[in-house]
Amino acid sequence: MTEETTAGEDKPNNFIRDIIREEVGESRHETIVTRFPPEPNGYLHIGHAKSICLNFGIANEFNGRCHLRFDDTNPAKEEMEFVESIQQDVRWLGFDWGKNIFYASDYFEKLYAWAEHLISAGKAYVDDLSADEMREYRGTLTEAGRNSPYRDRTVEENLALFRSMRAGDFPDGAKVLRAKIDMASGNINMRDPVLYRIMHRHHQKTGDAWCIYPTYDFAHGQSDAIEGITHSLCTLEFEDHRPLYDWLVNNLPTPSKPRQIEFARLNLTYTVLSKRKLIEMVEGGHVNGWNDPRLPTLSGMRRRGIPPEAIRDFASRIGVSRAAATVDMAVLDHCTREHLNKVAERRMAVLDPLKVVITNYPEEAADDLLECVNNPGDPDAGSRLVSFSRTLYIEREDFMEDAPKKFFRLAPGREVRLRYAYFITCNEVVKDAAGEVVELRCTYDPATRGGDAPDGRKVKGTIHWVSAEHAIKAEVRLYDHLFAAEEPGASGNYLDDINPGSLTVLDNCFLEPSLADSAEGQSIQFERLGYFCADADGSAERPVFNRTVGLRDSWAKAQTKT
Repeated sequence: MTEETTAGEDKPNNFIRDIIREEVGESRHETIVTRFPPEPNGYLHIGHAKSICLNFGIANEFNGRCHLRFDDTNPAKEEMEFVESIQQDVRWLGFDWGKNIFYASDYFEKLYAWAEHLISAGKAYVDDLSADEMREYRGTLTEAGRNSPYRDRTVEENLALFRSMRAGDFPDGAKVLRAKIDMASGNINMRDPVLYRIMHRHHQKTGDAWCIYPTYDFAHGQSDAIEGITHSLCTLEFEDHRPLYDWLVNNLPTPSKPRQIEFARLNLTYTVLSKRKLIEMVEGGHVNGWNDPRLPTLSGMRRRGIPPEAIRDFASRIGVSRAAATVDMAVLDHCTREHLNKVAERRMAVLDPLKVVITNYPEEAADDLLECVNNPGDPDAGSRLVSFSRTLYIEREDFMEDAPKKFFRLAPGREVRLRYAYFITCNEVVKDAAGEVVELRCTYDPATRGGDAPDGRKVKGTIHWVSAEHAIKAEVRLYDHLFAAEEPGASGNYLDDINPGSLTVLDNCFLEPSLADSAEGQSIQFERLGYFCADADGSAERPVFNRTVGLRDSWAKAQTKT
């Protein structure tokens, strides 16, 4: 982040911070260097945000630096679109890598030289086995693997074949370069893993200079070492890869020896964070692109109106541990509400309109402007003037014809307060031929303008409204969980758990006229309805708003009870 933090500040403890604090105390490092190393084959999601906050946060806390490095070793799946979106997302979260942006492809020549170093040391060989044959030879978790029949090629033969691979003399899949470690190892990752494979593909950064590419396992640790990374922080699925990470670093003339530390990845209820599944949903048309507000991608969350401050707060609250756990989506919702409650201005909007005519209000009245507070929690937010008129819209659910005693909104013969305006009483209900209520005819008490009744009478209900004469029409999109199941796919195909009601589009909404000028991404609280965000699909003539989150905070209430 742009704000500098130091190791002396009070920070919530986690095991990674404790490890680094101890190493700093022992003067093991001149500078703490971390990295965030995304593969540019998709968009970042909330799980990546946890890693981003950890890596950049640790570096900032200990006055170090964090590198942004793209692991661009698979040109078959990578695109510049993803490179650009990743940079945008990291900056949006509030972090800056400065001049420290790198690509694994920056090191292709060095990595190739190191591969030849392993061959020359008798620790790597060119293998002709097919992918299926390699799986067969690899063995299982309970059975040792078998040596490839090509494992004992001479150093000279392996060097010649590897150089021919680089020269493009073989088709895709014909040969691979493998480390020569131990086919009987209890860790399958150590059973002669593949280091290079042939891929005649155009690379988005190096063009057609290469037709062989290093695997993630070979490029990752060596890139860390080249950049002087002190701590390679990654999720637990890489724990079994750590012996290979260390083996490669220790068997190559790397300029530094990074330390890999694993932590539990983020799991969230009612969503999936598998990149493979996210790609499948996008490409299969189950959602409307990578920035669909229902997705856990950072671009989707940004479009939905979730602020970066809430995501950083969320990452801090859930902490870092080695124990796998699933976090309730309500925690993120709580962080979102807590931040937006402080910063979002209030406006009135009616999403399911019911017409109200104030029969005793002058038909040719002068413009009746009422002062409305922008944010009751922020005195500096000021106020605005909102026009009142004879014809209004209220929410349909704020009226009930046969209302029970504890219904404190509008009903025949009952009086309610219109927010910032007047007391009104419902006198007549107008229905259409089908019996549906289409209009309410009410009277107002002009003496109650903007406050209580002078005679001391009280009302128990206050409802919001918009002036029909002045309101603008808008589209509002209500988003719910993308999946109906708390753990999608737990009982079968995760796609079967997609929530058919995850998106509801309301195209007959009426809003305060000031909302016509809302900037894309601007967050607003629609009074009594929730927090909403202006969408790029809208215009001044017909704005579009996405619901970010409702007003009810079930997670905070649950914490209060415990």
